[in-house]
Amino acid sequence: MKRMFIHGLSAVFAIVMIACMNADPASAGDHSLLMATTTSTDNTGLLDYLATTFKIDTGIELMWTAVGTGKALALGQNCDVDVLLVHDPDSEKVFMDEGFGIERTPVMYNDFIVVGPKKDPAGIKGMTARNAFQAIAGKKSVFASRGDKSGTHMMELSLWKRAGLAVPDREFWYVQTGQGMLPTLTVAAERVGYTLTDRGTYIKYEDNFKGNPPLVILVEGDGDLFNQYSIIVVNPTKCANARYEAAREFGRWMTSPRGQRLIGDYRLAGKRLFIPSAR
Repeated sequence: MKRMFIHGLSAVFAIVMIACMNADPASAGDHSLLMATTTSTDNTGLLDYLATTFKIDTGIELMWTAVGTGKALALGQNCDVDVLLVHDPDSEKVFMDEGFGIERTPVMYNDFIVVGPKKDPAGIKGMTARNAFQAIAGKKSVFASRGDKSGTHMMELSLWKRAGLAVPDREFWYVQTGQGMLPTLTVAAERVGYTLTDRGTYIKYEDNFKGNPPLVILVEGDGDLFNQYSIIVVNPTKCANARYEAAREFGRWMTSPRGQRLIGDYRLAGKRLFIPSAR
């Protein structure tokens, strides 16, 4: 496994470990690349799948830590990684505008979906995302939020606002897990509630239950639920130790016909998780 950290490590410990590696660039080798990315790209197995071929093609070993997009951007801002693979365009724009990144390239997308119990107590099946959020709030049905400033969490906050509602925050039915997507799905199922998830992680979750999960897709196909992933190269003028050329090589490889084909070909349980989008 090429992951830098296993799941369950705290964000603080992850930051300390990466910082220690960057304190001595030679310790990671001249042919390695440190990336901060989202839990969805890791949970789905996409990065394990891509990293092997990337090393064969370029000689560069990809290592990563999987956190929410907010934490991934903070790692880039703190010069703890060389490159980012994230999915919150608004936060990414701020990162770029402040000069911490120099190249932002869309590479793939999927979509968000609203999932919940098969009995669907709020009656949201087939609704738009905005109407579904209004119905969940109106019925005071349990909603599990990641609450971690990840790309998924930021999309969720946006959807409450688009629905014309304040973020529930202190409501008894609104549960903030502070965890990644798979644990949040587990909490939603245990509480017989709803949650917002990216489709890729849901496919992994569904597969864990052999195709019969306790949470099912109730809202999908809404334009509000588009989920874009982009690569950002950390600015070497801000971070002197950043492996700029290796980061650019990763971006070129991911957007090349070969990288895009690999992304498009990746399947789990026969289902495609990500759609290539490089132009």
